[in-house]
Amino acid sequence: MGKVTALLRYPVKGLSAEPLERVGLEAGEGLPLDRAFALALGSTRFDPARPEFLPKTNFLMLMRDEKLALLATRYDAASASLEISRGGRMVARGRVDQSAGRAVIEQFFAAYMGAVTRGTPKLVQAPGHAFTDVPEKTVSLISLTSLAELSRVVGQPLDPLRFRANVVVEGLAPWAEKTWIGRDLTIGGTSFRVRGQIDRCAATNVDPGTGKRDLNLPKTLGSAFGGNLFGVYLEVLTAGEVAVGDPVILSGEA
Repeated sequence: MGKVTALLRYPVKGLSAEPLERVGLEAGEGLPLDRAFALALGSTRFDPARPEFLPKTNFLMLMRDEKLALLATRYDAASASLEISRGGRMVARGRVDQSAGRAVIEQFFAAYMGAVTRGTPKLVQAPGHAFTDVPEKTVSLISLTSLAELSRVVGQPLDPLRFRANVVVEGLAPWAEKTWIGRDLTIGGTSFRVRGQIDRCAATNVDPGTGKRDLNLPKTLGSAFGGNLFGVYLEVLTAGEVAVGDPVILSGEA
């Protein structure tokens, strides 16, 4: 049996995590406000009135844009305000429910990222839509014991934030989560079904502390562990609350 050590959401796709002590979940949904916003490239066409899944290449993202790792973001839902900081200093702040506030954010990223934005990027959102890497609404989970095995192979400790998971757990056997596919589990007051393993991309090569590409983790996962996979996707089956410290109980086990 494992235990939750961290709950994380990422209000803006590709930008920093916000830690949570507890979160309420609804059946068939992801974490509230997780990837609720994205910075679409100037060439991307996204219709908020008819939101649809688009590959991450349509947005600013860590797989291509490692400079994003140097930024810290904070989103305040009550005021609809998004704050961007670098090195502890605020560099942009705007209300995302107002065109002027969105323009402040967009202009900052146009200047910060340069030509990669293919024009002025657009801060996009749509009610009920999440800018995740897969079309399904899921919650992602990683295990610290599996991370320790990967760290051992690469010869250095790895920050869990490289993998941008929603739920981080400890106390499992290494790679136990790989055997969970198709099974149900309970965390706190919420039940889940494990839908599949997570394919990993070059975003994991970026050190979240330095913004530098210092490893090739997809290659290491493939060569050392038989596949470019780390962590699992969970589908929320029943509404409930999950909190840091909650046990992770696989169906049929106590």
